[in-house]
Amino acid sequence: MRVFLIGAAGGVGRRLAGQLTARGDDVTGIHRDPAQADAVLATGATPVTGDLIADSVDELAGRMAGHDAVVFSAGAHGTGIDKTTAIDGRGLEKAAMAAAQAGVTRFLLVSVFPEAGRDRDTSEGFEHYMRVKKTADVYLTRTDLDWIIVRPGTLLDQPGTGRVTAGLAVEYGTVPRDDVAAFIAAALHEPTLRRLIVELTAGDTPVPEAIATLL
Repeated sequence: MRVFLIGAAGGVGRRLAGQLTARGDDVTGIHRDPAQADAVLATGATPVTGDLIADSVDELAGRMAGHDAVVFSAGAHGTGIDKTTAIDGRGLEKAAMAAAQAGVTRFLLVSVFPEAGRDRDTSEGFEHYMRVKKTADVYLTRTDLDWIIVRPGTLLDQPGTGRVTAGLAVEYGTVPRDDVAAFIAAALHEPTLRRLIVELTAGDTPVPEAIATLL
C-alpha cells in the first residue's frame, strides 16, 4: 500500500510511518519544517516538505497522486488560534479536496476525543481547538471519500501494549501513541472498515481483535 502521511514528523505520525514501512508499505511523509526530514527518513518513509497553509489544493493533489490512502495526523500543536484554524481546520479541508482530486478515496483523520481535557480548567485556545476539530470531523463525513475518523484519548509517550479499547463510543481514557499508530496501520489495511468514527483508548483487546469487532 502507498500511504500519503500528513504530519509525518509528529508524535503519532513518526510511529505510524515506522510501523507501515516495517510491514512493507511505501510511505510518503509530508512535514512543514525542512529540519524534520531526517526524522521522517529514519522511519523508512520518503520525506516531502509541504505546508498546509501555503500549498494549494492542486499542489497537494499532485503530491498525493498515485497513493492508495491519505492519513491526516497534522496539527498546530498549541502554536495559536490562527494556526489551529489554518492547519487543523482549513488544512484538513484542503487535504480532503486534494485527495478527491487525486483520486485517492481512502482517507483517515486523527481527531480528538470529545471529553479530552474536561478534567481541568481550559483556555480559549483549547476550546477553539476542540471546536475546530469537531468541524473538521463534520466536514470529512460530508465528503464522498471512504473516510475513517479516529478519536484517541489523551496521548501518552509510554510504550504501547498492542491492546486497546475501540468502539463507536467508549469511556474516556488515555492511550499510548504507539497503540494509536498500530490501530491506524491495521485499520488502513482493512478495506471494509470505512465511513466510521472510532473512539480509542488503552484497553485489553489486541488491535486485530478490536478491528474485527468493529467490522
